[in-house]
Amino acid sequence: MTRRPATRTVLLAAGELLAWWAALALLWLVLVSTVDTLERIVGASCAALGALLARAGRRAVTWR
Repeated sequence: MTRRPATRTVLLAAGELLAWWAALALLWLVLVSTVDTLERIVGASCAALGALLARAGRRAVTWR
């Protein structure tokens, strides 16, 4: 039987993902010259994917 993660753990994970997403989205905004709706969607999606990969990579290195 598996244990459900504590609320604090879930909130910390969500906060970390949000921080990574914000940093990557801001980096994308700095590097892009013009922004239209499709580019915003693609940029936000790529930042979300990057946030997931960054968290997974950090967890793999720190074993948490």
